[in-house]
Amino acid sequence: MTRYAVHDTLTEALARTVLDVSGVAFLKPGFSELLRTGAGAGRSGAHTAGIRVTRRDGSEPWEVDVRIVARKERRTVDVARATREALEESLATLLPDSKASVRVTVTGLV
Repeated sequence: MTRYAVHDTLTEALARTVLDVSGVAFLKPGFSELLRTGAGAGRSGAHTAGIRVTRRDGSEPWEVDVRIVARKERRTVDVARATREALEESLATLLPDSKASVRVTVTGLV
């Protein structure tokens, strides 16, 4: 599996994890993702907009940056904490020998 395939598989798995968290309405796409999905409707990977997974090199920890929109009937801080915990558990399962840093930002409420 290529480095890009591993990255895409990891990103998609983490996106599914986030979307399964109670209180998360959806991942918040950035401007570039909106342009990409508008121009390439139907492209795979569009459902991962709002999640960025990076790693500088093989020895550095993974960095996961997630932007979500939460449901307003739930406390925002609880949704953010639950999302972070779910991501940390998922990462521990998917990458048991790797370290990761997780940042969750709630960008809106619906």
